[in-house]
Amino acid sequence: MSNDAATAEAAGTTEAAPAPEPIPHGLGASLPPADARAKTEGTFPYAADLWAEGLLWAAVLRSPHAHARIVSIDTSHAREMPGVRAVVTHEDVPGTPLHGRGSRADRPVFASEVVRHHGEPIAAVAADHPDTARMAAAAVIVEYEVLEPVTDPERAFEAEPLHPDGNLVRHIPLRHGDPEAAGEVVVEGLYRIGRQDPAPIGAEAGLAVPRPDGGVELYLASTDPHGDRDTAAACYGLSPEQVKVVVTGVPGATADREDQGFQLPLGLLALKTGCPVKLTATREESFLGHVHRHPTLLRYRHHADAEGRVVKVEAQILLDAGAYADTSSDALAAAVAFACGPYVVPNAFIEGWAVRTNNPPSGHVRGEGAMQVCAAYEAQMDKIAKKLGLDPAEVRLRNVLATGDVLPTGQTVTCPAPVAELLQAVRDFPLPALPKDTPEDEWLLPGGPEGAGEPGAVRRGVGYGIGMVHMLGAEGADEVSTATVKVQDGVATVLCAAVETGQGFTTLARQIVQETLGVDEVHVAPVDTDQPPAGPGCRGRHTWVSGGAVERAAKMVRTQLLQPLAHQFGMSTELLQIADGKITSYDGVLSTTVAEALEGKELWATAQCRPHPTGPLDESGQGDAFVGMSFCAIRAVVDVDIEIGSVRVVELAVAQDVGRVLNPAQLTARIEAGVTQGVGIALTENLRTPRGLIRHPDLTGYALPTALDAPDIRIVKLVEERDVVAPFGAKAVSAVPVVASPAAVASAVRAATGRPVNRLPVRPQAAVVTGN
Repeated sequence: MSNDAATAEAAGTTEAAPAPEPIPHGLGASLPPADARAKTEGTFPYAADLWAEGLLWAAVLRSPHAHARIVSIDTSHAREMPGVRAVVTHEDVPGTPLHGRGSRADRPVFASEVVRHHGEPIAAVAADHPDTARMAAAAVIVEYEVLEPVTDPERAFEAEPLHPDGNLVRHIPLRHGDPEAAGEVVVEGLYRIGRQDPAPIGAEAGLAVPRPDGGVELYLASTDPHGDRDTAAACYGLSPEQVKVVVTGVPGATADREDQGFQLPLGLLALKTGCPVKLTATREESFLGHVHRHPTLLRYRHHADAEGRVVKVEAQILLDAGAYADTSSDALAAAVAFACGPYVVPNAFIEGWAVRTNNPPSGHVRGEGAMQVCAAYEAQMDKIAKKLGLDPAEVRLRNVLATGDVLPTGQTVTCPAPVAELLQAVRDFPLPALPKDTPEDEWLLPGGPEGAGEPGAVRRGVGYGIGMVHMLGAEGADEVSTATVKVQDGVATVLCAAVETGQGFTTLARQIVQETLGVDEVHVAPVDTDQPPAGPGCRGRHTWVSGGAVERAAKMVRTQLLQPLAHQFGMSTELLQIADGKITSYDGVLSTTVAEALEGKELWATAQCRPHPTGPLDESGQGDAFVGMSFCAIRAVVDVDIEIGSVRVVELAVAQDVGRVLNPAQLTARIEAGVTQGVGIALTENLRTPRGLIRHPDLTGYALPTALDAPDIRIVKLVEERDVVAPFGAKAVSAVPVVASPAAVASAVRAATGRPVNRLPVRPQAAVVTGN
């Protein structure tokens, strides 16, 4: 006891305790995640932590070649090893291969006759110890006839078919306006975007447990459990009801986490052995197995008038799908549709292709398609500004899109599109101070502490990037989610198969129920496929469709709660409101607590949310393909050592169209994470694959940005203009900063060096200025 407290007690008085901090509540509050403490303390249950009685361990044998014909597979040595319980190959797959989420069913569980990419699964082993499983997998003897790989996507058009479906995944020709239109100024560019790996925090892991009915349960860090269940059931020759996917803790996901190369063998091994089987991928296996961002080649020609207004855009976009189609069709649709960016372009002629190669498979990664074209069209806007001697921000302002304008696909932008407001906000934000040329501030040099750079060689550049992405699925995708809200003993429970991947859905669901029902304690049930489907966790889906379903179910429970009270007082439920845990009427006659009204009651309701339908792009690339769009403007400030080509991102100023802020802390974290991921694309991240072979499948050779690489991120404006067709009016926030920030960084490097900078990530030689 302190002296002051002892004195107060002796005097017969008590010091008033400080009032407790109010707990964040409902929409608009920074409600902390329910699992935050468990994750920080290391007690959160991830898939790699799972255990079962009688557990076996699995290992997968993967191809060391990018392209080869399989002459023979000899598993006899592996089967004879002590402790080995099963070895499976393509001969043990009873069903038809399928890949979920609307993508092409073109990927086998195991390669059978031909290997199409480095790391493709050949066989899998189950054994009583993980080391035994790895040694047994290595003991499988595969005789290959090595073939010349097709690694250049431009060669894929003329090469022999790499797949029964051919090398062309999709071609989209977009035609909009007058092909003869021309401008007074013409600028051209050739751009290349590298292969980014999503590099999840935790490598893939899973557990398969056989069921008495001949089925199997898969415990996975899945982001689309129902899609994974249907894929697995098709491969195992089972009905979907015989396969159950239980979602374990997901250690972050900025892309598809589902590596079919280990999920599907896992269940096969469990079914074959009759025992639980666990597999934890190494980091190398993770790099080899999951999908990556599409490497892209882009050719652009912009026509503009003397005032810098774009008259026509001509472009060719080539996406490298890798060995299998996966989600390349969706990525190409986004790339072609957004090829002109958030600008008014009266005439556009775009050719887009996605082709198969023998490179590692490409798939869904934040902002797929949109990110690649943003880097190119923003470079073109810089070229127009330079050719006309205009300020780059001013040229952009003269062309920006607004609500009511028409995209090159013919779709009218009906959602809020405050692009001019966003750009003006970042343009007018004060610039950071210039570094001083003193030894004490050497850390400000691009080379970092003890860097090799010289202060006199450092040039500062300012650049801009404006990005746009579509929300939800596109081109007729049936976006629907189902949720159930139950209330018993004053505690609410939400059941929804929307997976928490770090985007904050479980926190949002709790806030929605708190806001609607006035109940403080809200739990979100674990996800499995016994629940109705909610779809994959990408493109802001769960904020929109799953959050919308939770809101509708909660409102139905609210009506059940209020109806008896309204009937008792002879009024409609619309005249009653719930706030601060109390139910009151408009005239003050009725006033009671939510807890009293709920006493002894069990209420529940189930609801669905399905946005308005979309349609596919036609043979001219025209159609209303997107439910909604979101926008972001970023101003980058960089310091470049023009002698050695090192780049330091000093600051990124961000203004974003968010619709409505539902959780300020969560929204800020999502934007900052997206911006930082974009910095990696801009400067360091490039998964090199000479002759189709992943050169450094580890986090030593693959340069992720660290805390020391992260720049100052200034969120200077959040435009809350609600989208009337979206639940709560909110928009997706994490993908569009990823799209805009690489373009902004590249633009700033161009401004600092005067070099064209037509490749991402920016290579040091591209930032070197000779003859100074």
